[in-house]
Amino acid sequence: MRVTRALGIIFITCVVAAGLIVAVAGLWFRNAVYGDRSLPTQPAHLIVPRGATFSQIAAQLKADGVVRQVIAFRILARLRHAEADVRAGEYRFQAHQNESDILEQLRSGGAQIAVWVSIPEGFTAQQIAQRLQEAGVGDARSFADTFRRDSITLGGVRTKSLEGYLFPSTYLVPTGASPQAVASLFTAQFRAELPRDAVAFSRARHMSIPQIVTLASLIEREAKADDERALMAGVYYNRLRLGMPLEVDATIEYTFPEHKTEITYADLAVDSPYNTYKHAGLPPTPIANPGRPSLWAAFHPQSSQYLYYVYKGNGHHAFARTLAEHNANKARYLK
Repeated sequence: MRVTRALGIIFITCVVAAGLIVAVAGLWFRNAVYGDRSLPTQPAHLIVPRGATFSQIAAQLKADGVVRQVIAFRILARLRHAEADVRAGEYRFQAHQNESDILEQLRSGGAQIAVWVSIPEGFTAQQIAQRLQEAGVGDARSFADTFRRDSITLGGVRTKSLEGYLFPSTYLVPTGASPQAVASLFTAQFRAELPRDAVAFSRARHMSIPQIVTLASLIEREAKADDERALMAGVYYNRLRLGMPLEVDATIEYTFPEHKTEITYADLAVDSPYNTYKHAGLPPTPIANPGRPSLWAAFHPQSSQYLYYVYKGNGHHAFARTLAEHNANKARYLK
């Protein structure tokens, strides 16, 4: 009897103790996420990198003085199934909010003041405008109009538009930024990426920097392997020197409103200044926005006697000096 009674007392004591622990923990959790408004003590900024885990975000919030209780914050996120909902970007939090408010602003994007936007190499200005709209920055049509209308000066020559000069990279773009502000952000990066010897090279070639950027855009759209870009640039310079049409399929595709996987013989007859089969020389403007490897290749071409190339698969091309060699390569690889 005594043993049974003792065990019962112990059991009851444990239950009471567990209940007290749960009650205390509940009070602590409730106060931590709903009651405590001591932080942030002043308006605070947070940049959430792309690919950051929620635990990393919570730790950064703690380090930046936005939340006090990381464990409670993570528990709340788990209970609300919000861990995967936080968007990468820049946030601005007002002072003295509870952790529930902070989480909801991260989840909804309500405190977000900038978003990450990735511009792939080879995107056209129109594609970039669409990507900005998809990221929630603004209207694609407004961006496209600005990119088409505005211009910059390079080496004393004014560009015809911003096509070719919107440098492909990943940017933290303020939400609601004007098209002019976004264009300035992208073109400033382009200027920073332009090779330092660009002016000297263009003068030596008796070409303008915009012309060489146009050539870089052809490389961007045609080349697939970085180790072939400078060689391909050399092919273009050789053909320009000889007065040969460049015959670049990508320039014809640029004239179409939608992407085409194959260029037909009928397409080759299209009446356009961008048709480099019908017109010798460079197209009027860049046909895409080249990245660093293509820009570098255009300003540092590899010298060769090649005048032709054909795609042979696996990201590489077969280069030829004569039309006979080129036709043999076509017969071999275009089956």
